[in-house]
Amino acid sequence: MSLSLEAGTEFRTRPRAMTRERMRWYVDGQPTIGADDGRVHTQPPTIHDDDNYAKSQGLPGIIADGMISTNWIQGLLVDVFGPQFACRSRLSTKYIAPIYENDTVIACAKVNTVVVNAEGKNVYTLDVWCENEVAKKLTVGTAMVVAG
Repeated sequence: MSLSLEAGTEFRTRPRAMTRERMRWYVDGQPTIGADDGRVHTQPPTIHDDDNYAKSQGLPGIIADGMISTNWIQGLLVDVFGPQFACRSRLSTKYIAPIYENDTVIACAKVNTVVVNAEGKNVYTLDVWCENEVAKKLTVGTAMVVAG
């Protein structure tokens, strides 16, 4: 794949709703994979899947696990840079605002720098983030991708 992205180039996903079902899948994923017995396994109530528990912790309702937004950013980078992103890259994120049920979320990235390494490959540094429908940042971070 030959990319020619310049510093300042921005790209983003389509807006997606953070649904209760999507949040539930993520909560159940780890114990289900760990059990590896073909059944869905649930865990005790958390702020990510139980409104009463979330409210007992001072939240207005359930919030998405931050890794969902990180996964959406990673998906955007795979869409742009291809599967090589998983092999020659770094991604770091920080969760700065909760994502509530039915929030609209958009994964975004902006190229900061492009340099050519000793192997002749483009090395991109990027700012990455997820924002809501009014451009409030929810997750922020950085990425480095070696492309080519």
